[in-house]
Amino acid sequence: MSEKKVVFSGIQPTGTIHLGNYLGAVQGWVNRQDTKDNFFCVVDLHALTVPQEPDLLRQQTRELTALLIACGIDPDKSTLFIQSHVAAHAEACWLLNCVTPLGWLHRMTQYKDKAAKQESILTGLLDYPVLMTGDILLYDAHEVPVGDDQKQHVELARDIAIRFNNLYDSPFFVVPEVVIPPVAARVMGLNDPAVKMSKSHSHIRGHAVALLDEPKEILRSFKKAVTDNHNEIAFSADPERAGVNNLLGIYKAITGKPNDAVEADFANARGYGDLKVGVAELVIKTLAPIKARYEQLIADPAELDRILAQGAAQANAVAAAKVDAMKHLMGLVVPGGAHVASAE
Repeated sequence: MSEKKVVFSGIQPTGTIHLGNYLGAVQGWVNRQDTKDNFFCVVDLHALTVPQEPDLLRQQTRELTALLIACGIDPDKSTLFIQSHVAAHAEACWLLNCVTPLGWLHRMTQYKDKAAKQESILTGLLDYPVLMTGDILLYDAHEVPVGDDQKQHVELARDIAIRFNNLYDSPFFVVPEVVIPPVAARVMGLNDPAVKMSKSHSHIRGHAVALLDEPKEILRSFKKAVTDNHNEIAFSADPERAGVNNLLGIYKAITGKPNDAVEADFANARGYGDLKVGVAELVIKTLAPIKARYEQLIADPAELDRILAQGAAQANAVAAAKVDAMKHLMGLVVPGGAHVASAE
């Protein structure tokens, strides 16, 4: 059995991956492929918590898979799959629903925030943290890398795992750990450095940089990035300097350089204009090979289908056995007689 820690990561196929997603999550996924046992999931079932246009959702799911591979996710090193292709995820959600107190779900901050903005609230919006819990626990994930906004959901997954283990007097589930990426975990909007760069604001021109944006659009977005009146290119704890911090943070996340080295790279800059162009040029150079590889993949649907089938088979081999063992432990009759699989 592999001694590597198991890591589960998921991303919704709505909108497109932007620079914040890449630096805050995907880049880390790619970098740890040789040191962790990774499951990367395109969580299309989560997307259904709000109404979707079916054809567009299917298209975006395939495009996201291609883009993840283009970013460096290697299907021969990691398990990359679409959530709905592995039925155990939906089954695990129901089983975990039956041990999760309703009050725990009502406390979720994201649910309260989103529900307040909707006239009609779908059950899935309340329940999707339980589905997310199933995503994680099915693979006995030790680590779940997330942004700050998802931390509470992983903490819920921990609570549910502990409750299940106590109810059935068994160390059945690994209790996962939250991992917040140390660099660029929160890339902020270029138009408003007080707001996290996000898909929900991507319709605002100049807010986000999509990985598939043309170079001229990327340069335009950075040139219009909000800064301040100090004209000093340095990291600062001053909230008024959040825009400059954001630009320097993006540069730092891509280069991997420490703060002093980042500042030294702009020591001869004539002002914020040079800073904006310098960061833009680095982003353009970084994204160019990703865009080229994506275009190759999306033009070869047969190869993409092959990769998806391979990933689903790998994930199902783990998840189906785990959910059968859950059923057995909870008193259900499982075809073939599954045995309880204790967590290592």
